[in-house]
Amino acid sequence: MTHEPRLSRALRALLAARRTAALGTLDASDPAQPFVSMVPYALLPAQRGLVIHVSGLAAHTRNLLAHPRVSLMVMAGEADGEPVHALARVTLDGTARVPGRDSALWAAARAAYLARFPEAEPMTALADFQFVLITPTQARQVAGFGAARTVDAGDLAQILGG
Repeated sequence: MTHEPRLSRALRALLAARRTAALGTLDASDPAQPFVSMVPYALLPAQRGLVIHVSGLAAHTRNLLAHPRVSLMVMAGEADGEPVHALARVTLDGTARVPGRDSALWAAARAAYLARFPEAEPMTALADFQFVLITPTQARQVAGFGAARTVDAGDLAQILGG
């Protein structure tokens, strides 16, 4: 068994424990204008990424289709009486892509998403909803006060794939 650094274990645990992220996109009509929304996500270990399920009616979907560079922020929940400045969090920068409907990647995305959100099953049949795979290219992790680092694509692939 290989040793996994403490911060890598903490990042893997954070991504497994949380179910929602803040999604940052660039406005489809004005890429100088950032846009942030909330999205549920699931991990897609075989592709070393994350999957979201979004409506074509949503602004973030139009944005990521026009400009596939995105950012996701996942953060630990606040605890009463605990300082918020030390909350564990990660910002994942990456690229979004939509797998072809009924492709093997689409099926894998659907399975991973429904394993985490079984109540979303009826939405997967709606024509305006699509799965989006986000492949992280780097991350900035804060694992607590004084414990921050940049994580490159190779290390992220190991963390997400394992």
